[in-house]
Amino acid sequence: MSPHTGGVEVTMALAVVKTLMLVVGSVITYFAFKAYRRTRQRALGMLAVGFGLVTLGFVLAGMLYEILGVSLEMGILLESLLVLTGFIVIAYSLYTQ
Repeated sequence: MSPHTGGVEVTMALAVVKTLMLVVGSVITYFAFKAYRRTRQRALGMLAVGFGLVTLGFVLAGMLYEILGVSLEMGILLESLLVLTGFIVIAYSLYTQ
C-alpha cells in the first residue's frame, strides 16, 4: 500500500481533527484571556497569547495549502514556526511570575 493513498476518508478525518483542535484551542485561549482580564497578571496574558499562537499554528498549514495555494511544505514550515513561537511564549509565561 502506498503511503500517498488514503483518499476522502483521511481528508475528512483530518478536517474533523483540525476543526476540533481549533475549537478546543480557542476555548483554552479564551479561558486564559478571561483569567488575564480578571487578574491583570501579565503571565496569564502571555499564556493566552501563547495558546492562541499554538492553536493558529495547528490549523494554518492546511488552510494555506487548501485556500491560498501555498505549497504544503511552506505551510507546514509556517505552522511549525507559529507552534514553536507559541510554545516559547507559554514557557516564558510559566517561567516568569
